[in-house]
Amino acid sequence: MQKKKPSETLKQTGRRSEQPRCGLCGKTGKLTKTECCGQWICDDEDQYVPFSYAQNGCYRNHRRYTLCGFHYAEGHTGIWQDCPQCREGIETELYVWYGTNDYNFEKLPNPPAYEPTRCARCNRVIHLGQEMYSVRGDLYLCEECSYREFAKFFKQ
Repeated sequence: MQKKKPSETLKQTGRRSEQPRCGLCGKTGKLTKTECCGQWICDDEDQYVPFSYAQNGCYRNHRRYTLCGFHYAEGHTGIWQDCPQCREGIETELYVWYGTNDYNFEKLPNPPAYEPTRCARCNRVIHLGQEMYSVRGDLYLCEECSYREFAKFFKQ
C-alpha cells in the first residue's frame, strides 16, 4: 500500500495544518509557549513528581536541561548559542549535553570536545547529564561510590 502524502491526509481528516504542536514530541494537546524562546511545548510541568528526577515532561526538560532554558533562567543577555556566561558557567561536559540533547529545539552547533568525567574512587566514566553522581570539592563520585561514601557518615 502506498503511503499518503501529508497534504492528502489533511484534506481527508479536515484538520487544520496550522494547529500548534509541541516542538519536542509533536503532541497537540495542552500546549504553552516557552518563556525562553517562545516555542510551542507541552504544558506538562504540573505533572512532575517532586524529587522523582523523572525526565518525561517536555516543558520541564527544556527549562531545566538545555542551554536555552539555563540562559533564560540566569538572565543572560543575547542568544545562548554564543553566550560566554553560559560557556564559562557550566562544566564543558554538561555544556555539551545541555546544548545537544533531545530537549532542545535547536542544537548547539560545533560543540567543544571534552574529556569524560571519571569517578574519583573507581575510575568509571560518569555521564554527568544522564546519571546520578555526587561532588565533593573537585572530586566526582559515581552513584555506587557516592552511596558507599555517604554510608561512612551514617556509621559514625
